[in-house]
Amino acid sequence: MKRERKREIWDFEHELPEGGGGGGQKLILGLDGGATNTICICMPVIPFTLNHSPPVYARAVAGCSNHNSVGETAARETLEQVMAEALSKSRCSRSAVRAVCLAVAGVNHPTDQQRILDWLSDIFPNDVEYFVENDAVAALASGTMGKLHGCVLIAGTGTIAYGYTEDGREARASGAGPILGDWGSGYGIAAKALTAVIRAYDGRGSETMLTNTILHELQLSSPDELIGWTYADPSWARIATLVPIVVSCAEVGDQVANDILLHAVQELASSVKAVVHRLGLCGKDGKDTFPLVMVGNVLEASSGWDIGKEVISCIAKDFPGTHLVRPKVEPAVGAALLAWNYLIEQYQHELSGVGYD
Repeated sequence: MKRERKREIWDFEHELPEGGGGGGQKLILGLDGGATNTICICMPVIPFTLNHSPPVYARAVAGCSNHNSVGETAARETLEQVMAEALSKSRCSRSAVRAVCLAVAGVNHPTDQQRILDWLSDIFPNDVEYFVENDAVAALASGTMGKLHGCVLIAGTGTIAYGYTEDGREARASGAGPILGDWGSGYGIAAKALTAVIRAYDGRGSETMLTNTILHELQLSSPDELIGWTYADPSWARIATLVPIVVSCAEVGDQVANDILLHAVQELASSVKAVVHRLGLCGKDGKDTFPLVMVGNVLEASSGWDIGKEVISCIAKDFPGTHLVRPKVEPAVGAALLAWNYLIEQYQHELSGVGYD
């Protein structure tokens, strides 16, 4: 017997035709949950060419679903709400779902996966397939169209490097959250900028344009007020919104801001290098080609100080076979493609096992 849930989330199902809507079409839910946003897409279980973007019936967006950031209860509520909204937009019920792939920041251990799997089984029908991964896995799949091979670097509010070999071995670096030092992340960059302002104000650090620029942006009159602003709501995403200020100051020659970005580049590159080394993606001579998928607003191109470009340059010095991939689909679609590929392989396996008299 399934426990009672907040039924109003699924009230829309009562308005759908018998059979769950969708004309009998089975669906996949792909979900990408990060420290800032959670995105869920709904796509059909139909054949399509991987050279083209898969069909997406609906897309829904919610807030943070990292349980390490907002707590397990709030994270689950966000995940359930965004899945319900995607299905509602598709005019389909849970009975139309064939598979669900949740790729969520904060999934760092098999116990994290099992908790979410148990929770999913309480929401959906018994015949649904479930896949629970770290959000980095979906980001990698978004660049490789569902094939888990190569390395992905995410640098948004948080950061992580994650890699897979073709025989299924995997490794990660960073992604342990701000307390344990995700220094190449948006949070890490912005936190260093705030620290630099306080150090300059105290006389412990160099003067920097960051002081006036950040105070102006936040409508504060003194660095003293930064303390109250920061601890009034120290959420990772809120702090990370200051990254564009650091970039703009570096672009006009501020040395403190420039040093912060250089440090971020080294941190991000070292995370990728650690994963590539551990998995041997570069081959014995260090020159083998492997895909490097790069995702996140910190890595997006800028007309001046381009963090992503600098990270690639740093990595390529050690691994000249690095093949940069900019995904053509978003990570939520990558999550759905992981489930889609599994279902296709399962179907092909079942066909191959059919005997004929």
